[in-house]
Amino acid sequence: MLLGEEEVLARVLESARLVATEKRSVWECGNRIAAQDAYASVPLPSFDNSTVDGYAVRAQDVVSGRRLEVVGEQSAGIALGLRVDQNQAVRIFTGAPIPSGADAVLMQEEVEQVKHTILVRESVLAGENIRRRAEDLCEGQKFLSQGDVLNGARLAMLASQGLAETNVYKRPSISIIATGSELRPPGSVLSQGEIFESNRILLSELVTTSGADPQVQPIVPDDESAHVSALGEGKRCDAIVIVGGVSVGKKDLVKPALKKVGARIDLWRVAIRPGKPFLFGKWDETLLFGLPGNPVSAFVTFLVFVRPALWKMGGRSEWALPKMRVNLNETLVNRGDRPHYMRGNCQRDLFHVAELQQSHALFSLSRCNALCRVPAQTTFPQGAEVDIVQFC
Repeated sequence: MLLGEEEVLARVLESARLVATEKRSVWECGNRIAAQDAYASVPLPSFDNSTVDGYAVRAQDVVSGRRLEVVGEQSAGIALGLRVDQNQAVRIFTGAPIPSGADAVLMQEEVEQVKHTILVRESVLAGENIRRRAEDLCEGQKFLSQGDVLNGARLAMLASQGLAETNVYKRPSISIIATGSELRPPGSVLSQGEIFESNRILLSELVTTSGADPQVQPIVPDDESAHVSALGEGKRCDAIVIVGGVSVGKKDLVKPALKKVGARIDLWRVAIRPGKPFLFGKWDETLLFGLPGNPVSAFVTFLVFVRPALWKMGGRSEWALPKMRVNLNETLVNRGDRPHYMRGNCQRDLFHVAELQQSHALFSLSRCNALCRVPAQTTFPQGAEVDIVQFC
């Protein structure tokens, strides 16, 4: 019996557990996952400062044709304790602290400087050209949530608070195993009937972009003892992703090897296309994912089932694959009894389906950037609005 996608994903996510946390330098935390909420101790801006080069003034004194006495100069940096009184001005530069008494900054283009005075050409409003203290962020305000991805802007926020380190989730370690005696690593010489193995590098990149650390094992031949040995090596990781050998052929040895080591197989075969022979189980605390050997099938099942699990294990707050709404450039037809994840390209909010949809079509996959799920026995007409998952 084939299991539905929702049931399979729910069972996978139920078994996925958070990894441990660690404290790391903020310089090492790009695309890591925040392990705790963070609150501001330093307001942004931390003091009133100028947005332009010009003159700090009292707005009430700024009348066209009036001369103001320039009584000092304040650059960005340490405040010099300057003060602006009636009919006075202080030369000021972008980012410099506002002198006491001043309530506006007059742009340098709006004055004519004559010795130690300026001639006003334009009036100015109180508060004009001033960044006010805490107008962006105030003390005690939450600026980071547990589960947030630490992108450049969020790392900059941590730095703005003077934080040199922060707590993040460890990256889940994922053992990648490819099976098949016909496989040879790139750079070797092929004999008749052999092929270059490409799934490990495909999955390694998918694991990395899922926020986890891939541990790539050597190719495993069609020998049960070799499978058992590779599984034992992979058990040191948080999860094992096995590609190939999960069906029912004589040389499909993944299931027998898993049973031999005492692993539990929770489910096998899912109602999607491509990727029906998908396997999931657990060996003590190590999660087990068995993916079909065809590269497109491996790719699709990884995105649909493995990536959300890795996101949950790695501490993300959102596990669902991000979707966007687009229009179809052509009609999509699925006459089969399983949902079909069709590959294609999204350009200018239009989805263009790839011509070749077979599960072995690696070149076709390499030219695509999105998946569109077409339910069983369904036709989407040209121009219809659909959800797609972009993957590059």
